Amino acid sequence: MQINQRVSLPNEPLPIVIIGAGGIVKDAHLPAYKMAGFRVQGIFDPDIKKARSLQQQFPGVGQVYMSLSDLIEDGLATRAVFDIAVPASKVNRILEELPKGAAVLIQKPMGETLEQAEAIHAICQRKKLVSAVNFQLRYAPYVLAARDLIDRGLLGSIYDIEIKVNVYTPWQLWDFLFELPRMEILYHSIHYLDLVRSFLGDPNKVYASTIKHPKMPDLASTRSSIILDYDEYTQARVMTNHGHEFGLKHQESYLKIEGTKGAIKIRIGLSLDYPKGMPPIMEYTILEDGKGWQELPLEGGWFPHAFVGTMAGLQRFYQGETEDLPHSTADALQTMKLVETAYRSSEEGGTKF
Repeated sequence: MQINQRVSLPNEPLPIVIIGAGGIVKDAHLPAYKMAGFRVQGIFDPDIKKARSLQQQFPGVGQVYMSLSDLIEDGLATRAVFDIAVPASKVNRILEELPKGAAVLIQKPMGETLEQAEAIHAICQRKKLVSAVNFQLRYAPYVLAARDLIDRGLLGSIYDIEIKVNVYTPWQLWDFLFELPRMEILYHSIHYLDLVRSFLGDPNKVYASTIKHPKMPDLASTRSSIILDYDEYTQARVMTNHGHEFGLKHQESYLKIEGTKGAIKIRIGLSLDYPKGMPPIMEYTILEDGKGWQELPLEGGWFPHAFVGTMAGLQRFYQGETEDLPHSTADALQTMKLVETAYRSSEEGGTKF
C-alpha cells in the first residue's frame, strides 16, 4: 500500500528572501529550501557577520543585504516570498514595512501573547498579506503519512491522540528563553497543540498545568500536562517533561493516534538525545487487514523536511495552485487562542484538596 509522505511543490517556485540568520535558519530553513530546490535570493540580519556565515555555509544564498529596506526593495521587484525568522516581539515592525499583498511566512510562535497574535493577524489583514505561520510539524513526512491513512478512512473515527515527551532538553542553547514569563507551552508544546487542532479541530474543554523544574529555576516552566476534551468519546493529551536527565533508556518522544479501525505510533526522534536526535519511526495497524503492526519506511523527519511543506504550501496558495492554506495566520491565531486557554487553565484551575 502506497502511503503519501510528500507535499506538492509549486510548479514555478518563487525566490525567497530571509529576514533573520539564527540557528533555526541554519538548521532547518536553508537545508529544507536546498532540498526542495527553492532559490534563496538573499538574507538580512542586523548581525551582518551571522548572515555572511550562513552565506558561506550555504553557497545557494544569493546575497547578504546590508539593510532590511534593501532586502524588501529587491524582494518586491522579484515577487519573492518573505521568510521572517526573528524573535516574536520583532515581527510586527517588520510586517509593517512589507509591501501590500506580499507573501510572508512567519516563524512560530505568532507573538508571545494572544494580544500580539491578534495584532499580527490585524496587520496581515490590513495590508492584505498572504501570510502563514511556520507550524511545520504538520508537514513532517510521518504526519503526512498519518493524515493520508486517516483521510482514506483506514483508521475509522479518530477518538484518541496522545503526545508524550520525556527527554532532557538543553535549554541553555537558547539564552532568550530565560527572560520570558512563559516558555514550555509557548515555544514547544505549541507544536503539539497545533498538530492536534489540525486533526481534530478546536476542543470543547481544556485542562492544563505547566510548572517549573527544581534544577531549572530560571526558566518559567519546562513540564506541561494538557488535556483536550472534544466530545464524550474524543480526547487528546499532551504530556511533556524536559528534565529527564537519567539517560536515554527511558526517554520517550512519541505521537499515538487511535481510531475505531486502526492506530498509529510514531517516535518523534528529534527530541531524543537533543540536539543530536534519533531517527523517527512510524508504525501503524489496521484491524481489518489482520497484519498487525507494520513499520513504514520514512522519507525524512521533522528537521529539516517539514520546513519544505510550510514554504511550498504558501507558495502554491499565493500562486493560485491550491485553495487551501492550512497554516494561515487566521488558523494560527486559533492555535494561539488554545495556548492562551492552556495557560489560563494552569493559572486558574486545580481543585484544592
